[in-house]
Amino acid sequence: MVKPLVFATAPLPDALRTELESTCRLRLWDAADPPTQPQLRESLTDCAGLLCTLNERVDAMLLAASPDLRVISTCSVGVDHIDMEAVSARGIPVGHTPRVLTDATADLTLALLLACARRIPEADRYVRSGNWSQTPGWDPTRLVGRDLRDTTLGLIGLGPIGQAVARRAAGFGLHVIGWTPSVRAVAEVESTDFDTLVRTADILSLHIALAPQTRHLINADVLARMRPGALLINTARGPLVDEPALVEALASGHLGGAGLDVFDPEPAATAHPLFDLPNVVLAPHIGSATTGTRARMAQLAASNLLLGLQGQPMRYCANPYVEAKR
Repeated sequence: MVKPLVFATAPLPDALRTELESTCRLRLWDAADPPTQPQLRESLTDCAGLLCTLNERVDAMLLAASPDLRVISTCSVGVDHIDMEAVSARGIPVGHTPRVLTDATADLTLALLLACARRIPEADRYVRSGNWSQTPGWDPTRLVGRDLRDTTLGLIGLGPIGQAVARRAAGFGLHVIGWTPSVRAVAEVESTDFDTLVRTADILSLHIALAPQTRHLINADVLARMRPGALLINTARGPLVDEPALVEALASGHLGGAGLDVFDPEPAATAHPLFDLPNVVLAPHIGSATTGTRARMAQLAASNLLLGLQGQPMRYCANPYVEAKR
């Protein structure tokens, strides 16, 4: 029996590559940059499986050029880079990697929150620039931040990552409130409506999936309703936020700061206006970037792929109704 051909768009650990090659023929993308859309179409033409990341866009045009494709597995939680309607219409199950990156992303959320609240990047720049050495002595007004205890943290989205953030925030004495489109009671979180959360939170943190109805959920109107001096943290997806409106809210002083791990689009442009704002902490989409988490993501993505190729239920499938029909 001929082994199915799989295209992998990112490097694989040696052990995982060996595991895949025991049951599949692997076509590996080994260039430093991710494949362009034409390169992706060419590489996938005769493949039964695609092992990808959020760099690759899977749309109707790609599917039309990939008649043999029957399984997709992405090394990400979000599937907004995949046209789920088109792949589901083709009967292609899509594996993804939730749960394994919950703790790493929650940790980064708290790191960005702390960095903004205590102005750590500003302090770092102050010391490195030599300004501190030119102003000797202890100054009680220098780089004053904000207390976290009894501050209100508002969570938009109460899935696994939102819940993990809530548990960590409780340890800092934050009062945690939350809103989610679905009805969900979460320990350590006071549920409220969206408008109340936006108006009440001292710190607003996003943990909701990107979908057509959540694109630019945080727009100019929402930003205007936030408390003066509030902080915005986003470790979810860049397009949840209207970036020009955010820049305006930060530059005007209405918002006190922002901690962003995601942008729209990615990577962020080299001359992005956010780069000129001192009250913004930026990271290059590293929510899951720990050695252990990335290894678990790759293993889960590979497992989903192999199970799908064998016609078995994936460990995590983003369109399980397609699996049910197979």
